[in-house]
Amino acid sequence: MNTHRKVHVKTFGCQMNVYDSERMVDLLAPLGYSQTETLEDADVVILNTCHIREKAAEKVYSDLGRVRQVKRHRSANGEETIVAVAGCVAQAEGAEILRREASVDVVVGPQSYHKLADAIGRVRATGQPVVDTEFPGDAKFAAMGKRVGPRTATAFLTVQEGCDKFCAFCVVPYTRGAEYSRTVVEVEAEARRLAEAGVREITLLGQNVNAYHGDGPDGRPWSLARLVSRLACIEGLERLRYTTSHPRDMTDDLIAAHGDEAKLMPFLHLPIQSGSDRTLAAMNRKHTREDYLSLVKRIRSARPDIALSTDIIVGFPGETEQDFEDTLDLLEHLHFAQTYSFKYSPRPGTPAAAMAQLPDAVKIQRLQRVHDVVARQQLAFNQGYVGRRLRVLFDRPGRRPGQLAGRSPYLQAVHVQGDNSLIGCSLEVEIQGAGPNSLSGTIVGRAP
Repeated sequence: MNTHRKVHVKTFGCQMNVYDSERMVDLLAPLGYSQTETLEDADVVILNTCHIREKAAEKVYSDLGRVRQVKRHRSANGEETIVAVAGCVAQAEGAEILRREASVDVVVGPQSYHKLADAIGRVRATGQPVVDTEFPGDAKFAAMGKRVGPRTATAFLTVQEGCDKFCAFCVVPYTRGAEYSRTVVEVEAEARRLAEAGVREITLLGQNVNAYHGDGPDGRPWSLARLVSRLACIEGLERLRYTTSHPRDMTDDLIAAHGDEAKLMPFLHLPIQSGSDRTLAAMNRKHTREDYLSLVKRIRSARPDIALSTDIIVGFPGETEQDFEDTLDLLEHLHFAQTYSFKYSPRPGTPAAAMAQLPDAVKIQRLQRVHDVVARQQLAFNQGYVGRRLRVLFDRPGRRPGQLAGRSPYLQAVHVQGDNSLIGCSLEVEIQGAGPNSLSGTIVGRAP
């Protein structure tokens, strides 16, 4: 067997896909595959796809066109290339991908990628493509074994998958399946291995991560708050975060944890999507504007310095000018540290896709108005830290020579001048400059 094969992975979309891509590389490592950033060198090419963004499937097919050309060139030189499409587009499109793009050999959904190595072996043995889009979430994590990477200061760790909320605009329940939570023992073991490998900050991931209800060592379901408390005891682990949360799943103990647990960072992503009750009802969000405002008040009471971010969809079917004004009013009232805003685009098979759509020009105009508010708020939030000191975990080199980059407790990107030997260190930084997307400063703390 060739023990020097290479695999190239291109990851689309969310942090959960980043985690999944890392695990796919881990799964292929025992078969002699090492990761390459160069598409032309790869014996296996994996496109790990996301179905959340607009025209997601078409972007994948566009990338497959380039992959097809590389595969043909390698074939002419006597080199085999296996092409796999994984993730949510794979789940949604299934065998249609094979029909539209003959260069694809394997299609695996996000709940079945643990069988990727087997699928590649079957392709090599039979010459026939493989499609696997089943939903065995519990079997997936049990089959993957120990995690190899990453060798970085920060890491993602998936603890929950799927969604039972069925928001009218969202494909997640159809591509990721019903909510499933990993056991506390399983999550803790992976977190300990990460800490032993040098990881200092872990972000717990889930489509609705605060709906976590994995079985604990006592045989009973544990909440996310109990899981966080357990992981906070791991030696060497300095920071914990979690994303993405649903407002309906912010339990009392989780709110309290933000005030009680020092390792839980003071930053929370809490999507609202709209500031209009009428639009929220049409979205099937199952909470009101007042519910959200009350929740934010309780969270800020537990942790006064907490920074909040949110998601906003503009131009949802039926959204009136008054509905949109309600959203702008909410943004002005709550002063988010970050806001991710998108114009609505239909996802095939979701209820909202069958509704009467607003003109694209209206969506674009409203999105720009949101962007104007968001840009002002994000800059003001960052400028509020100029002259103050923040503890920054440095996790990567900066873009410029001699520059380091890291994250503040509030998830702000921070750039300083410093040596790469400081990567993995948490140091005090005096903030001297602020832009809409990052901070700059000077290290004042001493490296351990």
